Amino acid sequence: HLSSMRTPTAMIVGLVLCPCGLLLTLTGTLAPSWRQVSLIPNQPIDLVLEQGIWDMCSERQSSHDRHCGQADELGYFEQVPVRVAQGLMPTSLVLTFLGLVVAALGVRCWQKEPRHLLAGVAGLVLLLSGLLSLVPASWYTHELWALPAPASSTLVVGYSLVLSYLGSCLEILGGLALTLSFHHCCKKH
Repeated sequence: HLSSMRTPTAMIVGLVLCPCGLLLTLTGTLAPSWRQVSLIPNQPIDLVLEQGIWDMCSERQSSHDRHCGQADELGYFEQVPVRVAQGLMPTSLVLTFLGLVVAALGVRCWQKEPRHLLAGVAGLVLLLSGLLSLVPASWYTHELWALPAPASSTLVVGYSLVLSYLGSCLEILGGLALTLSFHHCCKKH
């Protein structure tokens, strides 16, 4: 049986998308740019404040003079969407990592037959981890303009938020691809 030695396409898709998703959500979680605040009154015109879920940095666009660990005078970090993101993003990362370990054991490229049940379970774990990072990213986006910011400043979505979104979607797609392995379990019995 040559066909039984091949790793199913869905598994390969899952094992490609999920690590990419992990990298993106990791960057999104750590990089302090979920939103950018610019054109702040009484501040230099080229000053941009980048807010993440752990840190706040200010950068002068002209000189690229960047300072992190800015004081949170407006209670930004106290806001529920930020708190939720602080809890769910790391949880999602841990789950993604565990899911990938289980997936690697399930797909077992080094053996003739993949363990479909294990790969399917990994798919569910990865799907869940993708949803866990999608929730804070979506909620934060929804509340982006409501979160405290200096009056009459300009707010835009930061790159970390975009990466968190993309990473979540890749994990969900990869997780779904791996969940297709369950179909194989049912077929055999």
